[in-house]
Amino acid sequence: MNQDHPGAWVGYVASAVIICTVLFFRFRSMRRIRKLRLEWLWIVPALFTLVTASALYQSMPTGIQWLYVGIALALGGALGWRRGAMMRINIDPETHELNQQASPAAMLFLLVLMIVRQGLRMEASTMGLNVAFVTDLLAVFALGFFSATRLEMFLRAKQMLRAHLAETFR
Repeated sequence: MNQDHPGAWVGYVASAVIICTVLFFRFRSMRRIRKLRLEWLWIVPALFTLVTASALYQSMPTGIQWLYVGIALALGGALGWRRGAMMRINIDPETHELNQQASPAAMLFLLVLMIVRQGLRMEASTMGLNVAFVTDLLAVFALGFFSATRLEMFLRAKQMLRAHLAETFR
């Protein structure tokens, strides 16, 4: 914890309360099966691309920092792919529509990532890190994470739908 600001624990508590509240409502809604619209899966990665490009443009990385940006993107992509694989996707046999249901493991995985992210943001300056660059790395990580999650879901759902339709219309 940051020793320069004795009241910093308030930030930790406030963050924990907000995260717990959001997750409480999210876990409650996880029981519902939602339609998976393949044509909309590109929207979140597109928005994160804009946010990340804006953040990187404002404080352009130099030299070795680009390596860290690449590592953050690759790590986010790898973890995002894993999260996407944890999402349940099924096909309604009557309507042939794709449905998705969030996995509790995927939500716990996201919770751990949010805690690590919050800890890094709050402690970056005490560890001698450039807070703006750490924030940029977290944005790049999020871009890789959400893009890979959506890509994995898209590819798997497309394959499942193709197999289902081939089997149905034999």
